[in-house]
Amino acid sequence: MATATAIPASRLHGHHDRPSMVSVGTIIWLSSELMFFATLFASYFTIRAVSPELWSQSTAHLNVPFASVNTTILVLSSFTCQMGVFKAEAGRVGRIGGVLDVRGWGLREWFVLTYVMGAIFIGGQAFEYANLVHEGITIPHSAYGTMFYLTTGFHGLHVTGGLIAFLFVLGRTFVARRFTHEQAVTAIVVSYYWHFVDVVWIGLFATIYLIK
Repeated sequence: MATATAIPASRLHGHHDRPSMVSVGTIIWLSSELMFFATLFASYFTIRAVSPELWSQSTAHLNVPFASVNTTILVLSSFTCQMGVFKAEAGRVGRIGGVLDVRGWGLREWFVLTYVMGAIFIGGQAFEYANLVHEGITIPHSAYGTMFYLTTGFHGLHVTGGLIAFLFVLGRTFVARRFTHEQAVTAIVVSYYWHFVDVVWIGLFATIYLIK
């Protein structure tokens, strides 16, 4: 007797073949967020163009090696997030086997790791802020300080929002009796958002730390 093929969680309850309206709506919303960050980029380049000496003096205080490590952590978190999505699509919520057996991890383990990496990034950003304030780089100090904290600060708020979303997804997996299509879609939508903030940060990192 043939064994029935397991249905991926992403297609549970009706074998959904059409794009989820939640996913479509999220993509549209992220497009508007992209325009917001594009405005910040434009403002940064415009003010830098009229104050090249100020930028030259201020960027000397940036800790590029530290920021590079922090950026690497955030970028790698996109990969761990996507691994969680793959497990969600396969319907695997929790791990199979030991904690150290990464191959047996489910959605929860991958999303917890992603959350930890995102939290480390935020902690690193706060540490960098403290050092820059000690060096005299503040919002009221100069136009550079204003743009630096405005661009990186708004991004930090978006990352924090993503961390809250991960907690929401993880909480639902413990509260719900079974893993459903709706939960899988939620995990996928959160991954869209997380990849978005990662890509935006890569642009910010290149603009602020590399193109001095």
